[in-house]
Amino acid sequence: MTADRTIDDLETPCVLVDLDRASANILRAQAYADAHGKKLRPHIKTHKLPFWARKQVEAGAVGITCQKIGEAEVMADAGIADIFLPYNIIGRQKLERLLALHRRITLSVTADSRETIEGLASVFTDPDHRLTVLVECDTGMARCGVQSPQEALDLAKRIDAAPGLRFGGLMTYPAAGKAAEANAWLKEARDLLAKQGIACERISSGGTPDMWHAGDSDVITEYRPGTYIYLDRYQVAKDVGTADNCALTVLATVVSKPTATRAILDSGSKALTSDTLGMDGFGEIVGIPGASVTGLSEEHGNVTLAAGADLSIGDRVRILPNHACVVSNLFDEVHLVSGDRVIETVPVAARGRVD
Repeated sequence: MTADRTIDDLETPCVLVDLDRASANILRAQAYADAHGKKLRPHIKTHKLPFWARKQVEAGAVGITCQKIGEAEVMADAGIADIFLPYNIIGRQKLERLLALHRRITLSVTADSRETIEGLASVFTDPDHRLTVLVECDTGMARCGVQSPQEALDLAKRIDAAPGLRFGGLMTYPAAGKAAEANAWLKEARDLLAKQGIACERISSGGTPDMWHAGDSDVITEYRPGTYIYLDRYQVAKDVGTADNCALTVLATVVSKPTATRAILDSGSKALTSDTLGMDGFGEIVGIPGASVTGLSEEHGNVTLAAGADLSIGDRVRILPNHACVVSNLFDEVHLVSGDRVIETVPVAARGRVD
């Protein structure tokens, strides 16, 4: 514990995570899920911290979601017992790691092709300890996923035909703002499966932008929000929360002021995400109206100062990034704070585990 420190003692650039705000975001989402009869399975891609994964489960989540085996291994080592990997696992080495993980925890995965299922079936062969496999469905995101309910049915049958696998349901990551379309797609697939005597015990969807519409769905049983724990500038733009709900900021220092309308921070693309997500600039400087991060190089952040906004060399500022998830993966540690007090500094244990 480091409660005797304040943020003034920290070197920049660094990541601050407001404990009170993040905790409130966890409880708010869990209460919404409970009130609407949905199971919550948060995605840890945003925080990558066992600290927060445990808090999410303690609040009522049925388990967590990880995108890669490396992340899941870190979380399993930290005692998380139920993990969903909604990703096509390809290659013998990864399949062997997945099998080792399956022997330790309750594990489920997804597949969207015959090839992926055949790979899983070649390694998971024990009918007494089958791997749960959900079919990933493309409901409008145009990323992974089968393209039709009929394809979902075909893969469900293929999964259940493998001795070491069991069909667990349907999974999607819908395009933002397309929750209703995703719901209709999944309902058609569920009904088609039901006509063949195949039950969908789990229909999993996700995405923080549409999180507060999850209760409108009469199809999905499980929701996988990620960014909701920290929120960010993009999520505020999508009305998921307000700036006062945002828990993650990057603490930076003004290192140069070449002109009256331009200042330079010590935080470039290696500390702030270059994602714009359709917005202007790369971050909002908290508490200084008219000052915004408008350009990034590797170690420099360009701040444009409008009339009335001012920064001086040596000033320290907090930046609300466009996309919090990327920022988490850029730092070895984050500082958990309450107000200006540093409560604890913790390693980002799953950082870089993209294997």
